Order: sequence, then C-alpha cells, then structure tokens
Amino acid sequence: MKIEEIVVNKTDYTELLLIGDENETMINKYLDKSHLYVLYDNNKLISLCAVMSLDNKTVEITNLATYPEFQNKGYASILLKFVFEKYKKNFRTIILGTGENEITLNFYKKFGFVEFSVIKNFFVDNYPSPIFENGRQLIDKIYLKKDL
Repeated sequence: MKIEEIVVNKTDYTELLLIGDENETMINKYLDKSHLYVLYDNNKLISLCAVMSLDNKTVEITNLATYPEFQNKGYASILLKFVFEKYKKNFRTIILGTGENEITLNFYKKFGFVEFSVIKNFFVDNYPSPIFENGRQLIDKIYLKKDL
C-alpha cells in the first residue's frame, strides 16, 4: 500500500472525486487549491483525500472518497490518519463539511471530529440536482472539526 501526493493533472482523478462530491463544478472550485493524496493498494487506485489550507492554523478536508467496492475496508481511515500526521506539525485544527448522513457523521466522529456549524439548505442551494445518501436527500451541510 502506498500514499502519494498528486501535484499535476489532478482532474485525472475526477471519477473518484465525484464519489465524494457529486458536482464537478464544486470540485473545480477547490481542487486547484487543495493538496491531493491518493492511496494505492497493489498498484490499484483505491481512495483519495483532498486537503486545503484555510489559514495558518486550519486545514479543510475538501474531499475524501473511496471506490464503492473498497469501502468499509479501512482505506479512508488510513488516509485520514496520514493527513492528521502530515498536518499536525503546522496546523492546529482540521475541519470538513458533509451532508447530514448519520453513517458518514459517525465515521468522522470516531476519529474525534465534533460538529460545530451547519449551513442550512447548502445542498439544495448549491447543487443542480438533489443528492441522496442512504435513501435520504441531503439538505444541510454539517461542519465538523478536530484539534490536531
């Protein structure tokens, strides 16, 4: 297993990025400003994480995605731990925004993230089509944070 940073041709990973964020226009708003880390297992692309500096104390995970056939096998957890280690030297806080999906929220909470803000109607106002996860339409964006 290896993790590497992608510094050029980040859009080559759009297929996987779209698993974490279903709108390519939204992805393009943060992708150039984000560091993109990809995880390979047996030379096969499995998962990725995009991280963007917000200021000199805070970074934001802008995308975390794993191909469906590899989900729930620990790959995203490995990437998160890698990101925590990489950024804890120079930053104090890591944040992320996600939909109000209990499975996703619980995943992040097991790593010590806590909810701190909600943007009402974010997914309705910013995406051209409704987004559904686990049979439920995403409406609000939930922000979580963790001290590094």
